[in-house]
Amino acid sequence: MTISEVCARYDVTPDTLRYYERAGLIPHVTRTPGGKRDYTETDLNWIHFIRCMRSAGLSIQTLAHYVTLFKQGDQTLLARKRLLEIERDALSDRIRRDQAVLERLSEKIQAYETHCAEWERNHLQKCTANNEKNTDQ
Repeated sequence: MTISEVCARYDVTPDTLRYYERAGLIPHVTRTPGGKRDYTETDLNWIHFIRCMRSAGLSIQTLAHYVTLFKQGDQTLLARKRLLEIERDALSDRIRRDQAVLERLSEKIQAYETHCAEWERNHLQKCTANNEKNTDQ
């Protein structure tokens, strides 16, 4: 698969893919005889993994460390698992904090909705009273 096809599939720029490669996040991208990148299914799996992990908040350095461990083979299985557990726990903490913020925002919005409804009722009553007063004159 060409770099432009990969970019379209994963909504990334060519610069981002090249950066991932330079940072060591994609273990090895094969090249055509003409020197153009030719992404394999394995490469696509790495790109998908990287995009997912970046959206979860993993740093480039953490991902590079993970790839380094991966390249060292099965003796690093526990280290890779532990790295992902730490990142999962950090993500869970962020989600809990974000959920609390979301709940607080919802409460605040509900309070404003109540306050606005009361204001509209009071304003409508004043307008109605003024109209009746003007009609009586």
